[in-house]
Amino acid sequence: MARTPLLQLTDIALTFGGDPVFDDLSLVVQPGDRVALVGRNGSGKSTLLKVMAGLVEVDHGGVVSAPGVTVGYMEQDPTMEGCATLGDYAASGLDISEAWKVEAVAEGLKFDPARDVNVASGGERRRAALAKLMAEEPGLMLLDEPTNHMDIEAIRWLERELGQTRAGFVVISHDRAFLNALTRATLWIDRGRVRRQEKGFEHFEAWRDKVWEEEDQQRHKLNRKIKEEARWAVEGISARRTRNQGRVRALQALREERASQIRRQGTAAMVLEAGATSGKKVIEAKGLTKSFDGKQIVRGFDIDIQRGDRIAFVGPNGVGKTTLIKMLLGEVDPDEGSVKHGTNLQIAVFDQARAQLAPDRTLWDNLTSDPAMAVSGKSDQIMVRGQPKHVVGYLKEFLFDEAQVRAPVRSLSGGEKARLLLARLMARESNVLVLDEPTNDLDIETLDLLQDLLGEYPGTVMLVSHDRDFIDRVATTTIAMEGDGRAVTYAGGWSDYQSQRAEEVRADRKAETPPAKAEKPAAKAASVGEKAPAAGLSFTEKHRLEALPAEIERLEAEIAKLEQLMTDPELFTREPVKFQKATEALVERQAKLAAAEEEWLELAERAD
Repeated sequence: MARTPLLQLTDIALTFGGDPVFDDLSLVVQPGDRVALVGRNGSGKSTLLKVMAGLVEVDHGGVVSAPGVTVGYMEQDPTMEGCATLGDYAASGLDISEAWKVEAVAEGLKFDPARDVNVASGGERRRAALAKLMAEEPGLMLLDEPTNHMDIEAIRWLERELGQTRAGFVVISHDRAFLNALTRATLWIDRGRVRRQEKGFEHFEAWRDKVWEEEDQQRHKLNRKIKEEARWAVEGISARRTRNQGRVRALQALREERASQIRRQGTAAMVLEAGATSGKKVIEAKGLTKSFDGKQIVRGFDIDIQRGDRIAFVGPNGVGKTTLIKMLLGEVDPDEGSVKHGTNLQIAVFDQARAQLAPDRTLWDNLTSDPAMAVSGKSDQIMVRGQPKHVVGYLKEFLFDEAQVRAPVRSLSGGEKARLLLARLMARESNVLVLDEPTNDLDIETLDLLQDLLGEYPGTVMLVSHDRDFIDRVATTTIAMEGDGRAVTYAGGWSDYQSQRAEEVRADRKAETPPAKAEKPAAKAASVGEKAPAAGLSFTEKHRLEALPAEIERLEAEIAKLEQLMTDPELFTREPVKFQKATEALVERQAKLAAAEEEWLELAERAD
């Protein structure tokens, strides 16, 4: 039986400022769809979500949702007029009896519902918008960059919630790990065209590269044909003028086809140029201890940073990652301990708060007013890595067009502001880079380029990020700030840290728990004939602990069915595709079972 689509767009056309954003766009979102919406910054991703939500009126075409299906939209910059607190906004539209849902989601997303909307940060306002959407439980969720400004703990909580929902969702994100974990289909916006692939984001880049390769081959064939026809026109037309006017018109049509092709947007011409080589020892810190307002940031922390190290600082929002980096840079004094700097350090900083940008000044003014970039007597030039360069030419290297150069910074998108900060950063020579949340709002292609540049950078990098994939690709050392002053050093990136941390937890549990008590979670819960104890847990964790035994039983049953299927010795030769899918499904469920059992043990131990 055919399913009724949750949402259907038919022949959509939309134009902004005389330029078409979409033309003849049609797409369908089915029940249970988990779709990644990807594309370059400025390609129209957020606009398409607003069209789907009914917030942007199209020039022509139809937007139809299924009867009885609600469509919920999480916007990046929510308007909260008339609401005193974030909780008031998140609960608006809910019955009083459902207000508890906001508290549960707020705990998982880690924001304070009592926070005054007038003093809340952009990240807090965005999390309140996400809480509102999740508490309303629409049939289709439209999520615009939900993980921006979230710490990894909150991102993983959101992954679990979305992984268990029965609702369909379309999500814009540049967090590879988040998209890989959740999505089963991909919508790709490229130069006004929307393509769909029935595979999750992990397959996107191979698909994109194949499309572009085929496109380049077609363009090459077209150019070769035009060249052949043009040679014929010059050499042979005079003798056959009347008879061959059709061929001349065909040549003109070929030229018009080539002219109408929209070239792909290139990547920013980013360059990271190291200055003079620093000393081998960059920073040595011993016994660092710091508290703010009675909150312990770090206690007895030691680190020895060598030239070429790439160090990632991870931990919950507000734990003190930026403060620790400022202590290492000498900008904040520790309560106890010492920091020594090596010789010849040239430090460049990328600030997550965008405080280096004046929002009411133009892009031009933001660059030329920087004393480090000013060229004496030249108001239209800036100093770029020791050489004067025209302001407009330099901004074009970072994909800004001439019309944007005199626009105020506040008119830029988040991704454009990040590119402007990178332009300022990369105009300087440096041998120590400090990057505080550099990945927010950057598209996949720019992230790839930044990762490559950091890989080749001969200096030292200190990085704060909640992008697990980015940390894995860049970091050689991870500093995990776990709260209450604990800061632990692990070799490698995020995945290495998780693996080592899990080994430590297992070793501690083995030392504390007699073997006889190591029952299976589902069996243990069943043996007492009641739900697992939930004292000392948060509201969300209590519900999670109660739900896990059923989830574990379901996974065990699915694994048993898959193992039974694969006992057929002829399955591989008879149905190789089915065998491959069954193998992948078995590996996936075994990993989920191990994670669920680990989670149950951890929660049950804390509850006990």
